Amino acid sequence: RRGALSGAAAAAAAAATLAAQPPAASAKISPPVPQCELIETPSGIAYCDKVVGEGPAPQKGDIIRCHYTLRLMTGLPVDSSYNRGQPLQFTVGQGQVIKGWDMGILGAEDLPPMTEGTQRTLVIPPELAYGERGAGPIKPGSTLFFDVTLVPKGKMG
Repeated sequence: RRGALSGAAAAAAAAATLAAQPPAASAKISPPVPQCELIETPSGIAYCDKVVGEGPAPQKGDIIRCHYTLRLMTGLPVDSSYNRGQPLQFTVGQGQVIKGWDMGILGAEDLPPMTEGTQRTLVIPPELAYGERGAGPIKPGSTLFFDVTLVPKGKMG
């Protein structure tokens, strides 16, 4: 199964590019604060929609494009499509990204699907991300914080 986004190699390269310094031992680490109120779902994913798009919701197997920024518990960005200047394109629901991303886009249980143009924050627990194996700068057992925009078809990003 391929890793989320463009893979662990891209995440590692992005992390090296960002060259984030570890916090001082006495510094308190707190998770990134979303710009809207998080809703927790039975799956373990928490989400909030900053903007609800007016386009259609993708279906499993659709090729979609998303802009995203990934942060870890420290709040520092680890990877972002904005740094590459183009959204990530992938087939949703086919395991090309981590399970929590597929669920966060297609919907699951009490999590509604995203619609084109939606800007959503996803907080994805380790079991729906990289679990205990980690990937590049993402340590085993990490909760991931994503800001995701489902880019409408016909828009470049």
